[in-house]
Formats: sequence, C-alpha cells, structure tokens
Amino acid sequence: MPLDALLDDHDALALAALIRRGEVSPLEILEATIARIEARDPAVNAVVHRCYDAARAELAAGDFEGPFAGLPFLLKDLYTFRRGQPCGNGSRWLADYRAPFDDPMTAGWRAAGLVVAGKSATSEFGLNVSTETRRHGATRNPWNGAFSAGGSSGGAAAAVAAGLVPLAHATDGGGSIRIPASCCGLFGLKPSRGRNLTSDAWAGLSAFHAVTRSVRDSAALLDAMAEPPRHHPYSLPKPEAPFLEAAGRHPGRLRIAWTAHTPEDVDVHPECRAAVERAASLAEDFGHAVEEAAPEVDYGLLRQVMITVVAANIADALAPGNPLVPEGATEGDVETVTWRFAERGARVSAAQYLRALRGIRLIAERLAAFFERFDLLLTPTMAAPPMRLGELDPMTDDFDGFNRAVQPYVTFTQMFNMSGQPAASLPLHWTPEGLPVGVQIAAPVGEEARLLAAAAQFEQACPWFDRRPPG
Repeated sequence: MPLDALLDDHDALALAALIRRGEVSPLEILEATIARIEARDPAVNAVVHRCYDAARAELAAGDFEGPFAGLPFLLKDLYTFRRGQPCGNGSRWLADYRAPFDDPMTAGWRAAGLVVAGKSATSEFGLNVSTETRRHGATRNPWNGAFSAGGSSGGAAAAVAAGLVPLAHATDGGGSIRIPASCCGLFGLKPSRGRNLTSDAWAGLSAFHAVTRSVRDSAALLDAMAEPPRHHPYSLPKPEAPFLEAAGRHPGRLRIAWTAHTPEDVDVHPECRAAVERAASLAEDFGHAVEEAAPEVDYGLLRQVMITVVAANIADALAPGNPLVPEGATEGDVETVTWRFAERGARVSAAQYLRALRGIRLIAERLAAFFERFDLLLTPTMAAPPMRLGELDPMTDDFDGFNRAVQPYVTFTQMFNMSGQPAASLPLHWTPEGLPVGVQIAAPVGEEARLLAAAAQFEQACPWFDRRPPG
C-alpha cells in the first residue's frame, strides 16, 4: 500500500504496529508527514512552527520503544516547552522566546514514542474558542474554510482532521480540547484533574491530552501519561487496568442521563439538539438505562468564577517578573481581549479569588451529587455548530460582549473543568452543510475507563474514522 494511503487508512497505533513489523520506518513516516504539512497546511494554517531537522535528528539518535514507535506529533504552542524551540502562546509578544528545557509532559511524550515535528496554532494565551490571532492569523476548518477549527486547540484539531498527523497534543481549560474536536469531527478527551500532568494554571481547571481520530489512540496515549509524580498538586492513583483495554471491552449496562438544558440566554441550535437526542437513542439501543436529566448548575456563579480565575492568571502572566519575559507586557504587545482580561485580573482581590475557588468546589459538589445517580451524562459539546471566522474578534474592545459571545460554545464544557471530571467530544453528527457537531460524554472523576468503553461503543455503532473533509 502506498505510504500516503497508509497514513489515511491507519490510526496511530496501527501505524506503530507497521513500524514494529518493519513494514515502514519512522523516518519514512516523518518525511511523508513533512510533505503533507507543506502541501496541506496552507489551506488550514494549523502548524505555526516547524521542527523538522530536530525531529530527524531525534529519530537518528535512537530507538523509540513506546507504544507510538517514533510517530510524528504536534505540540500545542501554549506553555509546552521543547528545548530550543519557540513557545509563543499565540502571541506576538513572545515571538522571540525559545524554551531552555523540555517540560515533563514533553519528556513523557518522547518516552511514549512520539517525535515532535512542529507546534500547532492556539488562540492567544488560550483565551478564544476560535483560533484567530494577530501573530499567526486564522486557523481554518478543514471541512469548510469559512469556518473556525475552534479553540484554543484549533491548530491541533485542524492538523489531525486535515490528515497532517495521526494525533496531536491539546489542552483544555474551559473546553479547548472538546470544542475544536467538535468543530473538526474528531475524538477529544479532557482527562480527570490529576490523571496526568494536569497544569496548576487557572486554579487547576486546565488539563493536557490530545485530539485523535480513534478512541483507542486516545486511550493508549492516556496510558502512557497516566502517572503524575507524587509531589504533583493533583494526582489520581494509577488505574488497575490499561485504558486501552477498557476501550476494547463492553461497558456493561449503564445509567445514562442526557440533556440539552442551557442558561436562559443561550439557545441550543437544532442540529446540536438533534445530535444529543440521537446519541441518547443510540444509548437506549445499546441497552443502557437512559433518562433526560440535568445537573443543577449555577451558571451565573460559573461565569463569574471563570472570569475571575482566568483574568487573575492572565494578569499574572503579563505582569513584570513573569518567568518568560521578566519585564512584562504592555497593552500594544497583546490582543485587546487579552489586555482587558489582564486589566480585570489586576483588580481581583485575594478575597475575590478565594471566593472563586470556593465556587469551583461548590460546582464540583453539585456535579458529584448528580453523578451519584448516573454513570454518564450526554450533552451537546457546543450549543451551536462551528463558528464562522471573524465571529469572535480578539481585538474587540467590548470585553463583556466578547464573553457573552463565547457562551454558546462553552456552556456545556466549562462545568467539567470546574469539577475535574473526564469529558470527551464524540463526532457523531454532521449538519446538512457538512459541518461536524460533537456530542459530549462525561463521567465521574477518575472514571476514564468507563467513558472510553462507552465512547468505543458509539464509535463502533457510528464509525467516523473514514469520514474525511472534502478536497
């Protein structure tokens, strides 16, 4: 089979198996990947830094014994440090920064057999759910270039959906894995807080993982990274059985809730409602006990907490004395929305921040109580299909208007960053215009095995792997 066809027809684990059998070499796959990036990336603008020579040198330096056997990989360009490579956080302000070290997550991916071939686009400091920046321009949706690939991991999702790489790193502080996965027709899992090297940024709301074309690739990568150090501020015990094993077994009969309930000021698009209703019907066909029910979420509190925590963290990131650029940023260095977040954060008092942390715990307690009755919850991933490019302008001076405008895209996702629960977007629906619409599946903290088993059941019933963007 031609190498190009191999890349299209095999997920990451299948490609790694070919490498181990000697049917193809990691260098051959890397060179084919480089050719794909150069040919296809201009249409989507997903890869913002190339690390080709470093990747070649890494392959030449030694064997890769991890589960991914030397496959190429993209790092999201947001607080992920690869020695000697840029880490610009989507910002012109950090255009000249080069990382002086490998961070633990990057080292873990290397041990898993992944080779960094480049870095993918992100919105500036991960603040926008559409990946559009002054630094790199707009990342376009491979299904329709007039639409966004989502954010903030839009570059990762566009790259995987466009077939540039089989899987790519992504992060999620309020939906930034699940939103672009929904926009681009991929599987995107946000793990539980403490499952892997969860960042302490944004008060522990942010999680690291990946977007993939198959459930099993996501499970295998989670296995490779699922043991943070004991000194880490968040740390779940290592699972008794591999997540890859869970993705291959029947989940048993589950109690599944589903809802399309949102705050009064957020409407659910008919295609998003249809997606979750169809998923609930499928779950019934699988034999699960399915019920329409919604957790009690104080959305006013959730929004207040999110803005307080994120704004305070952005203020800290831009202030003098930060580790990346010690002199700090000025208003002209960053996008307008970023600066308005920093201004808001500079006014957050210690008491307000502590109240926000209590709000996170309250939301987590409400969701934990709901999941005492149910094993899983299905929702739309977003309340609307993918947004058009330009809809969420990072240069707007209307800070409150910008935060209102993002609500349809985060209303179902942010609560699980608060609770620390695992949640994933499944590509189960497409609009009549051919745009992907994801369905979110969430489980109690630490129950990725249950979530992955159920996700694989949906994947088997509604295969999406061979569904590719046009062109």
